[in-house]
Amino acid sequence: MREIISTDQAPQAIGTYSQAVRVGDTVYLSGQIGLDPATMELVDGPIENRIHRVFQNLRAVCEAAGGDLKDIVKLNIYLTDLSHFATVNEIMAQYFDQPYPARAAVGVAELPKGTDIEADGVMVISSY
Repeated sequence: MREIISTDQAPQAIGTYSQAVRVGDTVYLSGQIGLDPATMELVDGPIENRIHRVFQNLRAVCEAAGGDLKDIVKLNIYLTDLSHFATVNEIMAQYFDQPYPARAAVGVAELPKGTDIEADGVMVISSY
């Protein structure tokens, strides 16, 4: 049985997708970019601001599904400039504790709304 996860604490979908879908104990988190959920505008300033917003948005969706960032088992990060890889690692360490999830970091040519970072993931939570 599929359960659609939705929260106003993260940006609303800007396309034909759900913020997340839960099947059993597994939650598939759609990609989050650095959108402020209140304004639906990209966060201004250096990439660090958007990286923080991406993790805050992911956390909001995780919580809406009954979990937290610590429950993410696989994280995918997409960057339009891989020179920001170290910055992503530094900021990610502020949101995740060891053991870290499995992860991929992929360089891409373009992302929605002209942003420079996006992240999606898979979360596994138990109903205990």
